Amino acid sequence: MRIGLWAATLMVLVGLSSPSLGAPPNWPSSLTIATASPGGVYLIYGRGLASILSEALGVPVSAQATQGPDQNVLLLESGEAQLGFVTMGVALQAWNSTGEWTHGKQLRKLRALFPMYDTPFQFVVLSDSSIKSLADMSNKRIGSGPQGGTAGTYLPLVFKALNIPVTLRYGAYEIMETQLQSHLLDALGAAIGAPTPFISKLDEAHQIEFVTPTNEEIAKLREAMPELGVSVIPAGTYRSLKSEYTTIGLFNFAVASKDLPADLVYEIVKAFYAGHDRMVKTHPSANESVVANLKRNEFLPYHPGAVRYYRENGINLPAALSAAE
Repeated sequence: MRIGLWAATLMVLVGLSSPSLGAPPNWPSSLTIATASPGGVYLIYGRGLASILSEALGVPVSAQATQGPDQNVLLLESGEAQLGFVTMGVALQAWNSTGEWTHGKQLRKLRALFPMYDTPFQFVVLSDSSIKSLADMSNKRIGSGPQGGTAGTYLPLVFKALNIPVTLRYGAYEIMETQLQSHLLDALGAAIGAPTPFISKLDEAHQIEFVTPTNEEIAKLREAMPELGVSVIPAGTYRSLKSEYTTIGLFNFAVASKDLPADLVYEIVKAFYAGHDRMVKTHPSANESVVANLKRNEFLPYHPGAVRYYRENGINLPAALSAAE
C-alpha cells in the first residue's frame, strides 16, 4: 500500500511540475522574460505577464531580473531569453548598431509583440537639495540605475547634449534610493514607468521634488535624439507631485526572439490581450498597453505570430513592419 501511495503521489508531482506536456512539440519547454532590476516596473509587469502566459500556454514562464533593455536585447540574441521588454530607443540603437553597447553590431533578433507603456525620464531630489534645475546638477553625483537600463544608456547622452558635466553612478534602483537618502548621491535620474515603485517608496519616507526639464532643454534633447518624445506624469501620481510633470520619454514594447514558433507567439499575444485586466491590476501602467499604442512603433518588425493575431482581429499594421519573413 505504501508503494501504491508513493506512486500516486509521484504522478501528482510530475503532473504539477510538467505543465508543458500538452504543448505542441515545436514549442520550447519553458520561456524566460527578460525584465529589469528590482524596484522598477519591468520586473513587476514581467511577473504578471509570466503568470498569465504560464496558465494560458501550458508552458512554465518566468520573469528574469536583468540590467534592463540593453541586456534584454543581448539575452534575446544569445537565446538565453525568448521574450523581453525594451524601450523603443534602445531597440532602435540595437537595430541600427548606433549604441556603444552594441559594439558596432546590428542586433536584429528582436521582433515586436505588443505596446506596454510610456517611460518618462524622472529627475528626483530630496526637498532639502539645492538642485532646482537640470543645470544645477552640474558636477553632481547622479544615480541612474543599472548601466544596461534605459536611464543608464540615455542619461550620458542627455547630459552631454545639454553640456552639463555630471558624475553618473550605476546600480540597482533600490540601492540608488538608499544612497540618495544617505546623501551619497545628489539626485536620481530614472527612465521608468510611473508610478515607479522605488520612487513611491522614497516618497513615503521623505519629501521629494521633481526637477523639470525646461521647454528649451526638451526641444534640444529631441533634436539630438529624435526617438525621444514628450511625457507627462499627472499630478498626484506620487504623494509629493502636486502638479503635472512634463519631461522627455520613450515608449516600451514587449518583444520576442524571431526564432520562436509563430503559433506560440500568436498564443502569447492572444493571452496577453485576454488577460489585460489582470495586467492592469498588476501595475496601472498596463492601462497604456492597448492596440492604439501600436503606432508608437515605427521601425521594428512584428513577429509573424503577432501579425496573424492583429490581422485576425481587424487591426492594421504598417506593411513594412508586417511582411512575412
